[in-house]
Formats: sequence, structure tokens, C-alpha cells
Amino acid sequence: MKFSIQTILENEKYQLIPLQQGDFESLYEVASDPKVWEQHPNKDRYQREIFENFFKGAIESQGAFKIVEKESGNVLGSSRFYDFDEEKNSIFIGYTFYGVKSWGKGINPQIKKLMLDYIFQFVDTVRFHIGKENYRSQIALERLGGQKIAEEEVAYFGEPTRTNFVYEIKKENH
Repeated sequence: MKFSIQTILENEKYQLIPLQQGDFESLYEVASDPKVWEQHPNKDRYQREIFENFFKGAIESQGAFKIVEKESGNVLGSSRFYDFDEEKNSIFIGYTFYGVKSWGKGINPQIKKLMLDYIFQFVDTVRFHIGKENYRSQIALERLGGQKIAEEEVAYFGEPTRTNFVYEIKKENH
């Protein structure tokens, strides 16, 4: 890989900061609300031991971020780049979640724009796995211009296989 998938990204209001081991408690505080995961294929991530596994996968991915509101310093959630495919010149963005307090405030489109603007300097295609019952995320991605291109079984890090839709955004359409 000729580029970093874990660099600080920011706009006027938000920062994506590379996730570090010491971020566990502040991120778990956001993730410990069952509502965060109710439409997600893995609905039990609000449980500490399940989230510990999720966090371990995030650290090992070397592409994960904590999402921070600049003004308050509050951790709002997390997202990551993963599964870079040099042959297809593509990468995935996903494992994104936000605390309920951040919902409906236009944060996700701003975060995805930061990530897309950065990564499209290096790849032509960005893909997303979204749980087939995660309607909120499907709608959000369609609003960003994502096209549903496939359905596949996905095994998240150390978790059971679940049915996901694959969405795609091409550089020329961004």
C-alpha cells in the first residue's frame, strides 16, 4: 500500500483520529447503548466483552478512527478503512457507529465526505458492507450516492457470518 489508511482527517467541526488502545473506555461509553446496535447484524456489541472483540479487530485493522467533536472533545463514534484491494483499486469503509446523541444531526455525511475525499486520492472505488436489516445505514449511504451492487455473507472479526448488502461509490461519481 502506497498510502496511509490511518491519518488524521478533519473539517471545521470534527476530527477522525487514528484509534489507539487507550481509546477503549471513551469509545465503549458510546457503544454501550443497545440502541446503537439495534439495526446492526450483531446486536449484542453493546455488551462489554463483545465490544472488546470489536475493538481488538479495530486496532488490528490499522485503519480505524475515533470520531471526535472538536469543540467539546467528545468521542462520537468510530469508522474505519479496511480490505484494500490493489488489483481492483478499491477499499471498504465501514464498521461505523455513532452514539444516539449524534443521530439526525448530519454528522455521518460530513464524516463520510472526509473519508471519501481523502481515499479517492488513492483508489477508484469505495465499497461498504451494510447489514440487510440496517435500514438507517442503507438510506444514509444511498443519500451519499452509494449503489447497491451485491449481497454477500460477511464474517465480522471474531463474530458470526451475517448477510450484508455491498454498496459502492466510484471516484468519478463522487
